[in-house]
Amino acid sequence: MRTSNAVPHLDARLAAAAAYVRPGSTVADIGCDHGKLSAWLAGSGRCPLVFACDLREGPLQKARETCAPWADRVVFRLGSGLKVLAPGEAQDIVIAGMGAETIMEILDAAPWVFDGRYNLILVPATKHSLLRRWLARRGFALQSETLCTAAGRWYAVMNARYTGICAEPTGLWCLSGKTEGQPGAGIYRAQQLGKLKKYRLGLAPGPEADGVDALIREMEEDKWP
Repeated sequence: MRTSNAVPHLDARLAAAAAYVRPGSTVADIGCDHGKLSAWLAGSGRCPLVFACDLREGPLQKARETCAPWADRVVFRLGSGLKVLAPGEAQDIVIAGMGAETIMEILDAAPWVFDGRYNLILVPATKHSLLRRWLARRGFALQSETLCTAAGRWYAVMNARYTGICAEPTGLWCLSGKTEGQPGAGIYRAQQLGKLKKYRLGLAPGPEADGVDALIREMEEDKWP
C-alpha cells in the first residue's frame, strides 16, 4: 500500500494549485515539467486519473520518472497546450509554469474550455494583471486567488470558471484581483505598483499615460477594492 510520505513535496506555488483541484476529479497538468504536481495529485489519492502534459520530451520523461510509483493513474501526453486533450477528458485543468500571454493563447486555442463544466487553475509566472483582464473580458469569473512565494518570486494562483458574463474590469481589479487581505498582500501590491510605474516610463504623453497616472495615484492613496 502506498503511503502519503512517498508523495513529492510541493512548494507553495504548486501546493496552492493542488488545493484548487477538486477531490475525485480527472485533472490535466498542462506544462507538467518535472511532474511533481501530477505525482502528488495521483499519489495522494486526490485524483483517480491525471493527464501529465508537456510540450517537450525532456521534461515529460522526467515526469514519467517522478510519477513512476503511480503510473497506473497517470497518462502522459506530449504536445502543445490543450491540443493534447479531447473535450471532456479532464474536468480540472492546471496551467502553470508559463507567462500570462502563453496561458491566454492556450485557452483561446481550445474553444471547448469556454464551458462552465471546467475548473481552471492558472498560475501565471508573469503579467498577472494581464491575465485577470483577459479572464474578465472573455467571460471567466475569478472565483478565488492564493498569494504565495516560491524561489523568491510572488505568484497569484488563480481559480477561474467560465460563466459567459463578460466584463470590463477596473485597473485596480486587474492589479489586485482577490488578493487583498491575504498574507503578503502589501508586499505584492508594492511590487505591482513598481511594475506599473516602470510601464509608465515607456509611455508617450496621451490618454493611456493619463489613465496610468490616475491608477498610480489611486494605488498610492490605498484605494483598493
